[in-house]
Amino acid sequence: MDTKKIIAAFKKQGPRIETRAKVTLKEKKDFSLWYTPGVGAASLYLAKNPKEARKMSIKQNSVAIVSDGSAVLGLGNIGPYGALPVMEGKALIFKAKANVDAWPLVLDTHDPDEIVRIVKAVAPNFGGINLEDIAAPQCFEIERRLIEELDIPVMHDDQHGTAIVVLAGLINAAKVVKKDIKKLRVVISGAGAAGTAVAKLLAAAGVKDTILLDRAGAIYAGRPELNAHKSELAALTNPRKVSGGFAEVMVGADVFIGVSGKGLLKAEHVASMAPKSIVFALANPEPEILPDEAKKAGAAVIATGRSDYPNQINNSLVFPGIFRGALDKRVSKITEATKLRAARALAALVTKPTAAKIIPDMLDPRVVKAVAQAVH
Repeated sequence: MDTKKIIAAFKKQGPRIETRAKVTLKEKKDFSLWYTPGVGAASLYLAKNPKEARKMSIKQNSVAIVSDGSAVLGLGNIGPYGALPVMEGKALIFKAKANVDAWPLVLDTHDPDEIVRIVKAVAPNFGGINLEDIAAPQCFEIERRLIEELDIPVMHDDQHGTAIVVLAGLINAAKVVKKDIKKLRVVISGAGAAGTAVAKLLAAAGVKDTILLDRAGAIYAGRPELNAHKSELAALTNPRKVSGGFAEVMVGADVFIGVSGKGLLKAEHVASMAPKSIVFALANPEPEILPDEAKKAGAAVIATGRSDYPNQINNSLVFPGIFRGALDKRVSKITEATKLRAARALAALVTKPTAAKIIPDMLDPRVVKAVAQAVH
C-alpha cells in the first residue's frame, strides 16, 4: 500500500477505537443508580469483596495491551508514540474478533522494574494483560515477574501467540509432506522473543532436534560468550551441537522457521534441505526468502507472515481467542498445556491440509471459538 495514502487515512480517521456506554442515562433515577448515590454501595461492596470486581466492573471483559515500543513490528525501538498505532490496531482486532474491550497502554520507559511496577499498579482495572512489542531479553523477565505476581493471565503475544500459530501450521505442514512432527529437524532463525517461544513450544510438542540461529550462528552448549538466556536455549536445543551459520545448519533440515530478517535465507540453503522441506519465512514486512524463490529451490510447503501470500502465519489467529477464553473461564495463567491445546485446535480447523492451505484464514469465524475452548 502507498505510504502517503495510509498516513492520510489515519489522519482522516483519527482514533480507531472508543468507549461506549452499556447503560442509559435518560432519567434522574439512572444517574442515581449508576452514579451517585447508587455507586457508593457498589464501591463499599467491592472494597470488602475485591474478587467480585470481575462480575461488577469493566474487569470482566477488559485487557490491557502494554508496550514500551522497544521492538515494534520489524521497525525496532521506535518508542511509545511509534507503538501506539499498533496497540490501537490490536485493540481493534480484540473487539472485532472476540468482543474483548482492550486498551492500549504505551509506556515511556524501558526499565523492566518500572514496567512491572506500572502494570501491577493498573492491574485492578483489567482481566488480563497482553504484553506486546517489548524487546528481548527484557521481555522474558517482565512476563515472568508479572505472571508470578498477578492473579490475572499475562501473555507476551510476540512470544506465545507466534509460537502457537507456528506450531499449528507445522502440524498441518508435516501432514502434507507425510513426516512425523516429532522426528523433524528444525532450524529457527532468530533467538529473540518469538524464536525462543517457538523453540520451547516445539520442544513441549515433542520435537527433539531444533537448532536456533542468532547473529553469531548456531547456538549450542559450550559456545563462547552466551548470556544466561541463550545458555538456557543451548541446553534445550541443538542436541547434535551443530556449529556454523546457515550453510552448515540447513543441510538436511526438514523445516526452516524464520523470525529474523529480510533475505537471510538463500536459495542454496533451501536446496540443501531434506526432500519435501518446509519453509516458514515469517519476517515482516519482507520475509527471509520470497515464496517463489523458496519453491524453485525445492521447498514443498511455504508460509510467510504476509497476507498477500498463501499460508499467512499471523498471531491475530491466536490472541483474541486466548484472552476470550481466559476472561470467560477466569483463568489466572496461560499454561504450556493451554498453548499446545490451542495450536492443535487451530490446526484441526483445516481438515484436509494442502501445500497452499495449512492454516485457517484470520477471517474464519470458527477461529476465536476454537482457540477459546482450548483455554482452561
